[in-house]
Amino acid sequence: MKDFRLYAITGEQFHPGRDMLDVMEQAILGGVDIIQLRDKKSPKAEVLAKAKALRKLTSRYGVTFIVNDYVDIALEADADGIHLGQGDMPLTEARRLVGSKIIGISTHAIEEALLAESQGADYIGVGPVYRTATKEDVVDPVTEAYVREVAHAIQIPFVAIGGIKLHNVDQVLMAGATRICAVSEIVGSSNVKGTCEAFISKLEANSAKRGE
Repeated sequence: MKDFRLYAITGEQFHPGRDMLDVMEQAILGGVDIIQLRDKKSPKAEVLAKAKALRKLTSRYGVTFIVNDYVDIALEADADGIHLGQGDMPLTEARRLVGSKIIGISTHAIEEALLAESQGADYIGVGPVYRTATKEDVVDPVTEAYVREVAHAIQIPFVAIGGIKLHNVDQVLMAGATRICAVSEIVGSSNVKGTCEAFISKLEANSAKRGE
């Protein structure tokens, strides 16, 4: 998969009255290089329609497009990949279905991260770093300690996620993250493009500090 720095997930509840495609296009213009569609409440026909629309948008900009959970929708919309949680389809079964497409796995402990890596995940999510209202199935924050642990033990790309805001992202980067995912901070912003540009500036400053 193409390397990435800033990963955005749809969260329509955070931008009532604004069109999802408009919001995600502003995120792309601000520097987001992966978009994930996460919608566990709408009828699947609606989720598929959103996936197809986002596939067109991301293709236009050369941005990677991931579908959360629904392997069948990812395949039908020709997404670049699928993202799975710990309670979703096993990675090995998903790989059989999606072939060489990207598979990302959410992890909350180093054992889960090591297993995902050994089973062939293309990247892992590391979080929630901080408490977050984005997901209803609340998982206790893993804190920056888990970010440090993964940074030392895992070779595949990882993205820090969960409660990450502009005011605390520097701590996450100092813990070893080089890729960040945000939901409400991006899509709920009154200036989506500007917020993404601010995240990119912090990522670039961190990269320069590391001498990368």
